[in-house]
Amino acid sequence: MARQQQPPPWVHAAFLLCLLSLSGAIEIPMDLSQPPTITKQSVKDHIVDPRDNILIECEAKGNPAPSFHWTRNSRFFNIAKDPRVSMRRRSGTLVIDFRSGGRPEEYEGEYQCFARNKFGTALSNRIRLQVSKSPLWPKENLDPVVVQEGAPLTLQCNPPPGLPSPVIFWMSSSMEPITQDKRVSQGHNGDLYFSNVMLQDMQTDYSCNARFHFTHTIQQKNAFTLKVLTNNPYNDSSLRNHPDIYSARGVAERTPSFMYPQGTASSQMVLRGMDLVLECIASGVPTPDIAWYKKGGDLPSDKAKFENFNKALRITNVSEEDSGEYFCLASNKMGSIRHTISVRVKAAPYWLDEPKNLILAPGEDGRLVCRANGNPKPTVQWMVNGEPLQSAPPNPNREVAGDTIIFRDTQISSRAVYQCNTSNEHGYLLANAFVSVLDVPPRMLSPRNQLIRVILYNRTRLDCPFFGSPIPTLRWFKNGQGSNLDGGNYHVYENGSLEIKMIRKEDQGIYTCVATNILGKAENQVRLEVKDPTRIYRMPEDQVAKRGTTVQLECRVKHDPSLKLTVSWLKDDEPLYIGNRMKKEDDSLTIFGVAERDQGSYTCVASTELDQDLAKAYLTVLGRPDRPRDLELTDLAERSVRLTWIPGDDNNSPITDYVVQFEEDQFQPGVWHDHSKFPGSVNSAVLQLSPYVNYQFRVIAINEVGSSHPSLPSERYRTSGAPPESNPADVKGEGTRKNNMEITWTPMNATSAFGPNLRYIVKWRRRETRETWNNVTVWGSRYVVGQTPVYVPYEIRVQAENDFGKGPEPDTVIGYSGEDYPRAAPTDVKIRVLNSTAISLQWNRVYPDTVQGQLREYRAYYWRESSLLRNLWVSQKRQQASFPGDRPRGVVSRLFPYSNYKLEMVVVNGRGDGPRSETKEFTTPEGVPSAPRRFRVRQPNLETINLEWDHPEHPNGILIGYTLKYVAFNGTKLGKQIVENFSPNQTKFTMQRADPVSRYRFTLSARTQVGSGEAATEESPAPPNEAYTNNQADIATQGWFIGLMCAIALLVLILLIVCFIKRSRGGKYPVREKKDVPLGPEDPKEEDGSFDYSDEDNKPLQGSQTSLDGTIKQQESDDSLVDYGEGGEGQFNEDGSFIGQYTVKKDKEETEGNESSEATSPVNAIYSLA
Repeated sequence: MARQQQPPPWVHAAFLLCLLSLSGAIEIPMDLSQPPTITKQSVKDHIVDPRDNILIECEAKGNPAPSFHWTRNSRFFNIAKDPRVSMRRRSGTLVIDFRSGGRPEEYEGEYQCFARNKFGTALSNRIRLQVSKSPLWPKENLDPVVVQEGAPLTLQCNPPPGLPSPVIFWMSSSMEPITQDKRVSQGHNGDLYFSNVMLQDMQTDYSCNARFHFTHTIQQKNAFTLKVLTNNPYNDSSLRNHPDIYSARGVAERTPSFMYPQGTASSQMVLRGMDLVLECIASGVPTPDIAWYKKGGDLPSDKAKFENFNKALRITNVSEEDSGEYFCLASNKMGSIRHTISVRVKAAPYWLDEPKNLILAPGEDGRLVCRANGNPKPTVQWMVNGEPLQSAPPNPNREVAGDTIIFRDTQISSRAVYQCNTSNEHGYLLANAFVSVLDVPPRMLSPRNQLIRVILYNRTRLDCPFFGSPIPTLRWFKNGQGSNLDGGNYHVYENGSLEIKMIRKEDQGIYTCVATNILGKAENQVRLEVKDPTRIYRMPEDQVAKRGTTVQLECRVKHDPSLKLTVSWLKDDEPLYIGNRMKKEDDSLTIFGVAERDQGSYTCVASTELDQDLAKAYLTVLGRPDRPRDLELTDLAERSVRLTWIPGDDNNSPITDYVVQFEEDQFQPGVWHDHSKFPGSVNSAVLQLSPYVNYQFRVIAINEVGSSHPSLPSERYRTSGAPPESNPADVKGEGTRKNNMEITWTPMNATSAFGPNLRYIVKWRRRETRETWNNVTVWGSRYVVGQTPVYVPYEIRVQAENDFGKGPEPDTVIGYSGEDYPRAAPTDVKIRVLNSTAISLQWNRVYPDTVQGQLREYRAYYWRESSLLRNLWVSQKRQQASFPGDRPRGVVSRLFPYSNYKLEMVVVNGRGDGPRSETKEFTTPEGVPSAPRRFRVRQPNLETINLEWDHPEHPNGILIGYTLKYVAFNGTKLGKQIVENFSPNQTKFTMQRADPVSRYRFTLSARTQVGSGEAATEESPAPPNEAYTNNQADIATQGWFIGLMCAIALLVLILLIVCFIKRSRGGKYPVREKKDVPLGPEDPKEEDGSFDYSDEDNKPLQGSQTSLDGTIKQQESDDSLVDYGEGGEGQFNEDGSFIGQYTVKKDKEETEGNESSEATSPVNAIYSLA
């Protein structure tokens, strides 16, 4: 069973692209003027298929749109003069068409694309165009290769030079692959190496094959045939597995020698970032083993791997620290040799600091930096608009300092595209970076009010692409709060994206980004919703099923209910076809009548549009093996026989074991016993037998699924009798009563009886008296000796005997007669109180002769007589404490404090308790009380909090009072702790709240003279959100608000008078379908678009009307709950009052946005505070 938690594949790709762009420079919007930028181009080494048209890509963007031209071999390439060459519309991509004829080789060369508009020129890389070549193998006649058996051999391939180089592999002329191993293998140069030739190598021929990439063709070289000279012309296949095949075939052993590379030392150069492949191929008899080492250090374990049977060492992504000396060691039992390879790591240029586009405002300073490294050190050349910087017109605002160009007090005329070319003998890098001088206020480049949904605990990114010149500063805010989000769980990237490293529930909300420069500011909002992850909590499990049975694979999923869940199944990582033998349910997949084709891996995929969870299980379809057959007994001997059988079908699961069973017809006829177990690779075994047993055998095959049916039984074979060679085991002597001793043993089975009439000679005598042995012959497995003294030791012997004689002399075993109850009690019991819950006991041990058995333990019986507190009921249930062995002291713990106890002591043996000692009394001192019971915190209003509690269940002493500690908290902020002390009779307390917002954490404990006991902790309930109601009351008492309401009332009165006059004159006026209700001081709608509902007097909301049946009907108003916030996700307090907060719906903001002032933005409100 395996589990993988991951988002859908498209999420991986999208997140990777996002990460790559986070630290990129801010781009200029395409509606603004800008120099050209190359966006797509062909690779530097561009190899094309001669059968296709040639395509050399060059795409660029800019405003105005750039024009393109090309150079070929550093000279202007006139496209108009060649009818085969065209340039794609609105693109610089060249298309060379050969449909009307022509040779692609004529167009090989070095091409470079120029993209130009009035603000500058951008250059592509120098693209080297080459046409793929797959030349034919030269015709040749190859003579048979004659070689002595055991000698080394190299079959050379020498493929024709292709472009790119072909893939080499060896096959026979009949297209059978050549088996390669430690002895025979292909080198990286394509040659086939034999460390030593064997006679079996003549059985095939050897042909080198070259596969060419572009033409998808395979060319085959004429095959080599081998003629092996040998001293042993017989190619006996049985010798192939001989432990020393070379000596068996008469091949002389030789010390290793290198076939490749030659000599003892060589050198190799590799470029940084490429793969280093070192190879050592050695000859010798026996075939040498190859080991690799690095002088002065270890091989890089994280990127080194061995190939070609350890003959090649590959180090991926080579860096400078991989240079040094490596050596390979070739060894066999005749000796060893080594070859040293000196590795030098060079490097084509690679970027340390690639120049980036520079966007400046008039008068700003900036710089372009072009830093690269390589080996040898690369040179840096600057160009502007494709021309060397030295030949460009002078610019007093520009200064070149090596790999840096510094711009001071830039102006509009400074716009251009600069190229940095850094090169050495191993390659070059070319980078374009433009300087754009703009004067643009901030603008947002993404849609407004986006909704982002993200899975809990994931990493997410909120985009806020922006632009402005000078480059604006960007700040993020959450839910209109005035603190900038950066640091901790937040990280703001240069391009404006806000990364939240691990999403939590409290991160849900509205995020606002604000871009500001000297020309203004712009803002945008993103709403973040946090969703629960999709989890498979009951995964499918690996199963092994028999053919024809039913298999159920479970897959139970938990997911966020607001996301649509899809559950699908894969088989062997491919979509599963649900046929008529399968049933797919919401939480399981059932397969009826399992067949062999159902075997494989099954993956449950639970996915939503945001994430997915995978759980994989493997179904193995197996059958039990068929029964073995044709059992045969041979090699019959007195104490052994050979059993041979023919295995049955293993039913696709290899047989791991065979179990041989036997049955005898004397002691237990018809009962089969396991005799021995053998590996699944054998089908014949010698069985060791016992005397005087009439054997019959059968065989059971076992594989991973289970056991086969037993085979049919073999014929019977009886062995001759003999005296027993062993005696019964587990001989014991124990008393079952105080005046007897029962002697028992494990009876011997049929294979240890060795003869007829098996019986047992039982002997016993008292150990101390050395009296003569008593004996009796018994056919069973027990004998009881009566009239014995109490608990005395006996010597016991049990000997086996049959009609052929007695067994060996038995060992002597010590047994004991029965025990009686102890006669004495511990005396002089002393009690010392250790603390309020424990006492120490000390007593005089009893005499051994009074124990009348084996002393097991001393035991204390104690009970709680009463509490020192009046009227406190206590349980007087007896408890006990045991002290194993013969000891004079012990400790009794877990007592109740402040109580009267009584205690008695006894001694215990195997029979039971002895008489009790005299009763002792003791008193435990006071302790700390338990926690107060039923600690309750109630909040009747916003001003007070009531606390009530009951006395502790266990006072453990005289209560002297209660201690209450409480602290106010608001989120993660804590106030100062306050301590109150109360009298022991007080069980209530009323606290005045310091503010209506904070909550309180209360800790209450009771006290005795010893100290404070266990504490009870509670928190006050969350107060209802009354902030908005208070704001309404504050606004309603303001003078300006009263004046505004009076003015509105006066206007309404004038309108009514005018309407009345017009109506009295017979005039007409339009009647509105919906009455406009002004916002009064009692209107529940606030300026911030929030509501505070109350059920006082059950009054309907304004804008609603009462129907005939008394229900409230809502008018056609925009003030529906559906139009606000998150619709049914509000929270309610214990008394039913609503404490949620709604935010005005996005479309409502958009329709009313033209009428609202800038001050209504939460971010503008933030700036107004600054």
